[in-house]
Amino acid sequence: MKRHRGGIRTAGRLVAAVCVTVAATASATVVGAAALPGRAWAAGESPYTFDSAAERIDGAASSLDSRQLKAGQTYRSSIKKDGKLYYRVDLDDKQNAYVSVVAVPKPGAAAEYGDGIKVTLQDGSGTQCGYQDTSFGSAGFTRPITAYAHRTIEPDSSTCTQAGAYYVLVERTSKAISTPEDWELEIRHLAEPGVKPTGPTALPDDWPSGTPQPPAGGPRKRQGGAGFHDATSLRQGEWRSDIKPGQTLFYRVPVDWGQQIFASAELGSSASGDTYVGNALVLSLANPARGHVDQDTVSYDGGPATLAMDPHRPVAFENRYSSNSYTSALRFAGWYYLSATLSPEIAKAYGDKPVPLTLRVNVTGTAKAGPAYDGDAGPFKVTEDDRDAAASGQSGAEAARSDGMRVVAAAGIGSGTVLVLGLGVWTVVARRRATVS
Repeated sequence: MKRHRGGIRTAGRLVAAVCVTVAATASATVVGAAALPGRAWAAGESPYTFDSAAERIDGAASSLDSRQLKAGQTYRSSIKKDGKLYYRVDLDDKQNAYVSVVAVPKPGAAAEYGDGIKVTLQDGSGTQCGYQDTSFGSAGFTRPITAYAHRTIEPDSSTCTQAGAYYVLVERTSKAISTPEDWELEIRHLAEPGVKPTGPTALPDDWPSGTPQPPAGGPRKRQGGAGFHDATSLRQGEWRSDIKPGQTLFYRVPVDWGQQIFASAELGSSASGDTYVGNALVLSLANPARGHVDQDTVSYDGGPATLAMDPHRPVAFENRYSSNSYTSALRFAGWYYLSATLSPEIAKAYGDKPVPLTLRVNVTGTAKAGPAYDGDAGPFKVTEDDRDAAASGQSGAEAARSDGMRVVAAAGIGSGTVLVLGLGVWTVVARRRATVS
């Protein structure tokens, strides 16, 4: 009988070990999913929400001292006034590469025309593969701005096509009287698979350039997020938010191959006065790699004020070969980001209460099949889950948590199978011990 009890204890320890392993795995997955939402700076510093999974990294003064950025990873860094920082990416000879930098100054500081950031990707010989510079423009106040650099492998070109180390140079351009504080940076490195075959490189001469009618259905409430990571998902429609002076709201819209995005914004009227504020609202558009596409501004005098972004070409792979920077940025399908910033000067003229804001978004054109990527397109595609998120208004962070919970569910199913097997072992061992006794 002693051996019988010992057999039960052995099987019991096996089942217990299985249960502990299952619980630990599920718990770790849930904790990881719960950690996905971004974390804003402390009150009084910045309301921007960074990706909480971002890894802190320091930029280097020399390319040879730079630290590596891994594809698919987001990073946090910072840059001083007139700073120049290097980071490294290791690339193969097949994939296109993108490195975006979101510069996040403290809100409401003065900015001169031309203040901004420049991001350059270069090879080991110093050859410039691609660059983009983005400034605050005529809106003389700081706000989150984004720029990206890319290595695009082009047909019949040998520039920047070799495998090896490449370097990302981030430069902050500032006038002498501009704000001296450090800017926080959110850096993201993405890889785009090569395609087989390459396909056409020439753009069609004719494309739909007319502005569509405003979306029907009336305004629906959908408040914007506080950063790219938690941008609120939208589909075609009229969307109502409230925006405070100095605040930036972020939204994202799925745009598939062959489709066009049109966006306009309207500030509601105020009963607090009629003071004129120039460049009161800034509306910006960024692509799925967080590359800057376009921006526009509108002034405000207490009455309704509307701005509409210029029409741009449909999303197409061949856009990347265009010398026009607006067209080149519309090079892949995925989430396109809209951000709206209200000038801090509004608070001086109208008080610091929120101002009504409406975004009108049109997505036109029939979705087409994408290029023959040699691998998973990653963020450069539109999925049914994306369309569902746009319909429900999930933020990027909420969608990521949903993905995390699906992983938990899958892990739970797998763990349940292991548990059943463990119980089966327990039963067999118990029966054998009973027979021996």
